[in-house]
Amino acid sequence: MKRRYLIILLIILSIISLFIGVKNITPLDLIYWRDDEVQIFLISRVPRLVSIIIAGVSLSICGLIMQQLTRNKFVSPTTAGTMDSARLGVLVSLMLFTSASMFQKMIVAFIFALLGTFIFMKILDKVKYKDAIFIPLVGLMFGNIIGSITTFFAYKNDLIQNMSSWLQGNFSLIMQGRYELLYISIPLMAIAYLYANRFTVAGMGEEFAVNLGMNYKRVVNIGLIIVALVATLVLLTVGMIPFLGLIVPNIVSLYQGDNLKKNLSHTALIGAIFVLVCDILGRTIIYPYEIPIGLTVGVIGSGMFLYLLMRRKNYAA
Repeated sequence: MKRRYLIILLIILSIISLFIGVKNITPLDLIYWRDDEVQIFLISRVPRLVSIIIAGVSLSICGLIMQQLTRNKFVSPTTAGTMDSARLGVLVSLMLFTSASMFQKMIVAFIFALLGTFIFMKILDKVKYKDAIFIPLVGLMFGNIIGSITTFFAYKNDLIQNMSSWLQGNFSLIMQGRYELLYISIPLMAIAYLYANRFTVAGMGEEFAVNLGMNYKRVVNIGLIIVALVATLVLLTVGMIPFLGLIVPNIVSLYQGDNLKKNLSHTALIGAIFVLVCDILGRTIIYPYEIPIGLTVGVIGSGMFLYLLMRRKNYAA
């Protein structure tokens, strides 16, 4: 998988995505500046494409960072309680700050996501049995506990329908004015690139990192802050996209190895391509209706997750 081929594939899929939808838009409509088609293109199609690419890139890189820091290939924001904690933060903001803006909701959800991620990391420190499958199972149990608390209080406060909208990832509601928070992910990805070598060293263990003169706790904290903030941004704008941060880094490591800095660009490109493919499938399978991205990514991602588990078992054998 050469990088240039991935870039070409991303460009082709992006063009296809721009011209798929209930409203038929052709390149000629844009050339002749037909007002209705141009408005739909600029207000809906372009923001949707930008949000797909940013969400795919950022969640995939977050999964790569978490897998590096935890030294476990099956850890991601969805298997470490990060997304579930962010949902609890969204519920708290809906309950206590009814007139809160999207930015204020983001701050509350980010605080909860960060706390949930730190608690998961503390649980990892206490767990002696470090089997590759056991750790994400602990994360899933932790996430389900938080999810149950969220559902309980949502029912109590008649907010279950509001919370359901945050559960299922969906790009159909993305339009101009509703996705701009995702732009915050771009500088966070730049920071992740600058700290890539440090994350790689931190992934070798605290003792090893400290012996090399690195501030281990600070590097880990920076990584977790990036993961928590990006997960919150994607959750608030798009919803939950399962398995993305789990599958893509594993695909890249199969043919690239485990050097985080070397893998970042490939992870970003394949993450964007994977979400684009799932989105295009969701928009065409039952056209003119649309399958939410959370469902298509969940089905394809769960199948790939099972394949990775079986592949690991075969290698162990």
